[in-house]
Amino acid sequence: MLYALLGCTALVLWRQPLFMLALFLHGMTFAFLGMFVAASCGEILFNAQEADILLHRPVAPAALLQAKIAVLVQVSLWLGLAFNLAGLVTGTLGRHGSWIFPLAHILSTTLEALFATASVVVTYQLCLRWFGRERLDGLMTTAQVLLSMFAVLAGQILPRLLPQVGALTDLSSYPWWIALLPPAWFAGIDEALAGTHTVHAWLEAALAVIATAVLIWAALGKLAKDYELGLQALEVRAPLKPARRAGRRWPELIASTPPISWWLTEPSVRASFVLCLAYMLRDRDVKLRLYPGLAPMVGVPVLSLVGNRGHVGPTFAIAFAGGLFGTIPVLGVNILRFSQQWQAADVFRMVPLPGPAPLCTGARRAVVFLLTVPLFAATALATWLLTHHAASVALLLPGVIALPLLALAPCVSGKAVPLSHPIEAARSARGGGLTMMVAVMASLSLSGLTLWAHSQGWFWSLLLVETILVAVLYAALRRQSESAAWGRTE
Repeated sequence: MLYALLGCTALVLWRQPLFMLALFLHGMTFAFLGMFVAASCGEILFNAQEADILLHRPVAPAALLQAKIAVLVQVSLWLGLAFNLAGLVTGTLGRHGSWIFPLAHILSTTLEALFATASVVVTYQLCLRWFGRERLDGLMTTAQVLLSMFAVLAGQILPRLLPQVGALTDLSSYPWWIALLPPAWFAGIDEALAGTHTVHAWLEAALAVIATAVLIWAALGKLAKDYELGLQALEVRAPLKPARRAGRRWPELIASTPPISWWLTEPSVRASFVLCLAYMLRDRDVKLRLYPGLAPMVGVPVLSLVGNRGHVGPTFAIAFAGGLFGTIPVLGVNILRFSQQWQAADVFRMVPLPGPAPLCTGARRAVVFLLTVPLFAATALATWLLTHHAASVALLLPGVIALPLLALAPCVSGKAVPLSHPIEAARSARGGGLTMMVAVMASLSLSGLTLWAHSQGWFWSLLLVETILVAVLYAALRRQSESAAWGRTE
């Protein structure tokens, strides 16, 4: 339902040429499907626990790979077709519509889902072939983050260029570099079957079919042996190597170094900080869920800033980037709640703690230190380099001021204890999705209010009022979070 609702944005292209509609739909579809497959593929393809279920059963790795790819493609098709429902209506009944467009677009969307899934699978298989199974865990995390970023960038570039290429009516008049982007290949299928039927459209359509066929052949045939080696790598448990020298690990070293040590004076908060930092830096499961989920939060503001680099003054893109800072701790704290070792969290109840507040505080500060502060510094620097305008950098301040309040929101009830819930609970309705959605809506509202206040000349008054309001609400929520009791155990 959510994807179908988002797809209604295609209705604004009711009077645009068919090529423009197809380009927009395939660009957004590629972004959504790419993010979904990249976020899910690592856990589905390489699951260390599935060997306990399959055990001695004679399931060939090739058959297992085909079944997993079939599931990914099936879910991708559900999401892709839901997003394109409004586009099918627009392409049929619009000003330049055609009754052939629904059939052509369903075909091209199906091929796009196959292309996105096969691309991710081939990426993992190439990592196994080139770098070996010893570095499998780290490579999976890196590849998944890069794939998520690529999906966001590739899917967002074309829709943002639509106002600049609004005069284009067919594929023969587009700039040459658009042909390098995969969404344009699949838009060529729509143009060839239901549009102008130009030679350029048929060439793009042929490129989409050939690229998809090659990737499927490589994933299921040529590189299938590498997938088998990857499964063996997860099943083999190598002996632990003895430490070469005694010393503290990086999380402990960071926690004991000023000024971070001044921030962690309470021992229980410091212990939670070190534990969460270690999981975010070393645990494969947490990294596979945390960093790909963070990719859209980083990619969208970066594209907004780059797309507005011609403006020397404050713009909504900068205010939007500042507003999204508050969602990063919410996302990080919610993801840290879930772990494959969640049963070990019983140790938290055995130590003399009055409640879960210190553990939640340590997790929140670990996310702020490792993710939010570096991203804010990079965004502020990028804003200054792109605009050379001090007022533009100042637009980031409302998001920074609201950061402590938004970061505290998941911890108010005391249910944000790190690593204390099973992974399966993350996919349920109580997995933190509603909290994340509220945080995003609050950030967007704050961004709009920030730009309006700046245009009306009362920006600094807004900062003063926001600071007072955040301080009062933070004190009240902090008192409530510190008085939270342990939840009921089962």
